[in-house]
Amino acid sequence: MPRFLASQAPARHSRRMSRRPEIDPLPHLRAVAQADATDTDAFFTVLSEALDAVFGHKLLTAMTYNRDSGDTERFYSSNPAAYPVGGRKHPQPGAWMHRLFIEGKPYIGYNASDIRAFFEDHELILSLGCESILNLPVRHGGRAIGTINLLHEARWYGKDDIPLGEIFAALAAPAFLALP
Repeated sequence: MPRFLASQAPARHSRRMSRRPEIDPLPHLRAVAQADATDTDAFFTVLSEALDAVFGHKLLTAMTYNRDSGDTERFYSSNPAAYPVGGRKHPQPGAWMHRLFIEGKPYIGYNASDIRAFFEDHELILSLGCESILNLPVRHGGRAIGTINLLHEARWYGKDDIPLGEIFAALAAPAFLALP
């Protein structure tokens, strides 16, 4: 008889067991900090590789946020076949949007129910094997200008990922500002 059901396992422990061993994030932070933010394609390739090495992701997207319209537009995707560049969303006002774009706080969706609750494209997300999400707001001048979105299997991300994720998001702000 198992000691505990998978759903009862501590999220942090079970996640660490299934992904790469802990690594030093400093070289990856340095690579992002030294990447040319004016070459946004190259910058986001470096960022995607760094975030994959440090946190892991099955899908990474980066979206700008238009405060006036409330729209977001995808300008980077690690899977352009499923999530092409140029895709737009108009998030519905609510707790998720307020948390990211008004409060400037990250959002973690731990499982498929969390994905279904906030994302209209949940069927596509889930079909890619993604059941958790870490949305990192990118801010400049105290205002949200976009998000970096990491997606992976259920319970992959935890609250202890937020501080380091916020540093990566801050390093990405110049690249967001360099977009045409």
